[in-house]
Amino acid sequence: MASPLRFTQHGKPHSQIIGWLIAYQAATTGLEVGIEPTVRLDDTNEPQPDAVLFRFGGNAQIDADGYITGAPEFIAEIAASTASYDLHSKKNVYERHGVKEYLVWRTIDREIDWFILENGTYKNLAPDATGVIKSQEFAGLWLNVAAILNNDMSAVLKTLQIGLQDGNS
Repeated sequence: MASPLRFTQHGKPHSQIIGWLIAYQAATTGLEVGIEPTVRLDDTNEPQPDAVLFRFGGNAQIDADGYITGAPEFIAEIAASTASYDLHSKKNVYERHGVKEYLVWRTIDREIDWFILENGTYKNLAPDATGVIKSQEFAGLWLNVAAILNNDMSAVLKTLQIGLQDGNS
């Protein structure tokens, strides 16, 4: 039996991240979105992140057994009781294996950390003056931080639409 997960601290935020990523995938060709897939990074690291987004023909591939092998371009984790693990051990593994963007939603702290890989090291990607974080890897993948933290998915999706129309300027 799987570990118990709270609805408000994990289940709902997880569905919101997935909804945001699915909306982005629907408007963008050549992408895959997955929920909790096993990602075979190497012989000793096979995490099951809450969400992945990756390109067909990119670093990550689907192997003959149906698993992801290699580093997806984007991984998201919903962290309530696992925040320390997600921000240290997992972050280090993802960084070492070349995951280009890594988002950690710390639901208890009501904070979102978005990291981008620069020269092999994660750097924090901060929101702009309007409170929006703009992906460096995926044009138009914008996240309205205040809206998602306040469960306002309408505003989250409106911001995403603006990003998709703008193309990531």
